[in-house]
Amino acid sequence: MVTSEQTMMRLANGSDVRGVAIEGVAGEPVTLSEEAANRIATGFVEFLAEQTGKKKSALRIAVGRDSRVSGHAIKKAVLRALTAAGALVVDCHMASTPAMFMSIVLPETKMDGSIMVTASHLPYNRNGLKFFTKDGGTEQRDIQTILRAAVRAPEQEGDLSKVQKLDFIDRYCHFLRKKIRQALDMGDTPLKGMHIVVDAGNGAGGFFATQVLGRLGADTSGSIFLEPDGMFPNHIPNPENKQAMAAIREAVLQSKADLGLIFDTDVDRMSAVLANGKEISRNALIAMMAAILAPDYPGSTIVTDSVTSDELTEFLQGKLHLRHLRFKRGYKNVIDECIRLNRSGTVSPLAIETSGHGALSENYYLDDGAYLAVKLLIAATKAKKAGRSLASLVQGLGEPAEAREYRMKIAEEDFRSYGENVLETLRTRAEAAGIREAKPSYEGVRLVFPNGWALLRLSLHDPQMPLNIESRKKGGVKEIADKMQELLQGFDRLDFSVFDK
Repeated sequence: MVTSEQTMMRLANGSDVRGVAIEGVAGEPVTLSEEAANRIATGFVEFLAEQTGKKKSALRIAVGRDSRVSGHAIKKAVLRALTAAGALVVDCHMASTPAMFMSIVLPETKMDGSIMVTASHLPYNRNGLKFFTKDGGTEQRDIQTILRAAVRAPEQEGDLSKVQKLDFIDRYCHFLRKKIRQALDMGDTPLKGMHIVVDAGNGAGGFFATQVLGRLGADTSGSIFLEPDGMFPNHIPNPENKQAMAAIREAVLQSKADLGLIFDTDVDRMSAVLANGKEISRNALIAMMAAILAPDYPGSTIVTDSVTSDELTEFLQGKLHLRHLRFKRGYKNVIDECIRLNRSGTVSPLAIETSGHGALSENYYLDDGAYLAVKLLIAATKAKKAGRSLASLVQGLGEPAEAREYRMKIAEEDFRSYGENVLETLRTRAEAAGIREAKPSYEGVRLVFPNGWALLRLSLHDPQMPLNIESRKKGGVKEIADKMQELLQGFDRLDFSVFDK
């Protein structure tokens, strides 16, 4: 069945493409078929030729995939389209999303563009395509251009025998190992004496334990779920998932390890667990990465998403003497703002979301979980050698007494206009009630209460209004939630039932 124009355009997911790739979940028909992936790859060739000014036959394009069960079939469909266009095509086999961008950067490969077959942490039946050029990942407008070209394109039957094969992840790991060796200056095995466990969640990240840590002398015994398995039988490969974080915490404590690292499916996100079982995720991960970078970037600006805590702001500005810029949700938004600041003369070494997406200016503004892990490992090794704990880097970081997110669905076809009206009305009602709005605000409406705050915003892609609340006292979240419901009275298209759960 040929993918319709409407179905094709609905595969857009912000700055990449995602859809249902295989049957198996009731009520979720296949939308990202092999035929659709093939035509989308043709659209990318057209886009890349326009971007580079090269003929299609002169392009060099690399393709990788994560461990998803549909990965082989989707990748083959992509390869058929690329070879039909006459491009030089390299199959990088299983890889990480950041590695596929590095195939453009590293001098031994120097690709013009790359494609990663992945749907990040989504369920096993989903898959998607992420695209890179020399300028980084594609933007939302680029995806629209690629999909419009895909609508026009017929399915292509290229010659797979022309595809070159390369174990690129090995070259990428060499790059990571070199970074660690140079930073520590302790010979070929600078991690000897360090015990580090990894949870890859049966995604693509098992290489970090075997090809980075092991090769640098670390003890990785006790690592879990390193074997690729696209059904994700143990837990969702997502550092934001409670079950996933519980698994790596247990592995660290049972192994008596110095550090635990956990990656999402395609390794563009990570979180960590310290030797005492303390989770380094969300605000704590941001604080630790900022503390690691602060000596090299004094007084610089850390760009985060909008839902970070007041306690993080106090730590960054009061303890580290950095500037904290709360920007919009969406890792591309955060990264683009970091790039804009640096180009305008404001030093900003880090763009990072509470989700674990973190990009460093020193690493091509690439959100790379493995690179964040490298920075963490270097700091951990130096701390152990000096007789200090890694936890000392975030000493003084406070935590809210309570935090919760409510996601209110919008039962309205034009949900964006409806949601924008909700925000404007909330702003007016809050002012009339004497409730201060935090400014500047780059997304939604953030209201300041005596013991906490509330942020109401529109979802980036879905007909939902997430409401994040943090409180410095027990029971404070409910108090603030009750007040927010009062301020939102009359908006009957909002699903208030979430407050009863």
